[in-house]
Amino acid sequence: MESKQNLITSGNHTQDEMKEVKQEDLVPVGPEGKPLSVPGILKTGEKMGKKTIVLEGGDGKALAHKTSEGNSKEASAEKRHRIPSSGSDSGSTGRGSPDPNPEDILTSVAPTLDPDSVEVDLNHHRIRRIAHLDHLQKVEYLCLRWNLITVIENLHPLTTLKELELYDNQITVLENLDALVNLEMLDVSFNRLMKIQGLEKLTKLKKLFLCANKITVIENISHLKDLELLELGDNRIREITHLNGMKNLKSLYLGKNKIKEIKNLDDLTQLTVLSIQSNRLTKLSGLEPLKNLEQLYISHNGIQKLEGLKENLNIQTLDMAANFIAKIENLSHLKNLEEFWFNDNKLSDWHELEQELKPLTKLATVYLEGNPLADDSQYRRKLMLMLPSLTQIDATMCRNPAHGL
Repeated sequence: MESKQNLITSGNHTQDEMKEVKQEDLVPVGPEGKPLSVPGILKTGEKMGKKTIVLEGGDGKALAHKTSEGNSKEASAEKRHRIPSSGSDSGSTGRGSPDPNPEDILTSVAPTLDPDSVEVDLNHHRIRRIAHLDHLQKVEYLCLRWNLITVIENLHPLTTLKELELYDNQITVLENLDALVNLEMLDVSFNRLMKIQGLEKLTKLKKLFLCANKITVIENISHLKDLELLELGDNRIREITHLNGMKNLKSLYLGKNKIKEIKNLDDLTQLTVLSIQSNRLTKLSGLEPLKNLEQLYISHNGIQKLEGLKENLNIQTLDMAANFIAKIENLSHLKNLEEFWFNDNKLSDWHELEQELKPLTKLATVYLEGNPLADDSQYRRKLMLMLPSLTQIDATMCRNPAHGL
């Protein structure tokens, strides 16, 4: 089940895996290619909205320009400026190899950028320093992913900027962002940040990605009243704090941290997605205020009992995989549940399973492999007869005899 699990939150990815996924703009999939409908997981498409994005081949060349609706089209030179990656046809041996030209690439490249460019892509150029971009008076999207930048600087003239990607650099401090008052999306994932700071003026921010850093405390963001998505997976956070007043937050990703308790979510009444996988939870609690919750990912923890979901009637996807739960209970009221991921637990009682899941007429997908009852030779057949709404069992689509198929 590793393939399904690793795509739920970027916090569960290795750095190389995340680079591959984001650059290819893939659809998230589960075991054996099962597509997952989990909005906000693969951030590339969501961050771009309807803007044009670049798909690159292995040589760094653009293969196509793809809109968020999935339609390929030729890029508009008036709106987008892309410089070929330093890894393409240049004889370079990779990001870590010595740069044959010690002069920063922006010194020579920046003057060639069209001042009227709305989107500028400088992905993978071994850029060491942000500079020489003052003339970009109309830019709204700036990509500086996968470079060697250590300091955020010299961005103050770019007041029109709405989306800034600094993913996978060597940045240690969030700073010098005050002038970017129109910024709506900021991605500083896969860097070396130890603290959330420097966001005081970014009051229009809607999406903030800070996964895979060294952050220990959630702080200095409660003033971001328009924030809708917060990604803090793969950090060193031990406690959920300082989210008060964030009433517009809809997606919260906290996977792969050191959190022991779900708490302090009272103000997140609009939250629809909560991912808190691979932490240190032993009890399912603290979810009562989240009445609009639709997707809950809480796998790979130490939970021993199914409980605490009495108020979460809108849940459509529930991921409780890889915990220590031996009994199915307290689920029959979740009438909107469509996907139930419960693989790698300790379930052995067929009667309990039927009692809790049969009332769930919208249930289409179950993952139960890795439980003792999955060793039954009639495992799949029993499930299909028990739950006539099923279209998928584990990683395989099913032909349900209850439907006459």
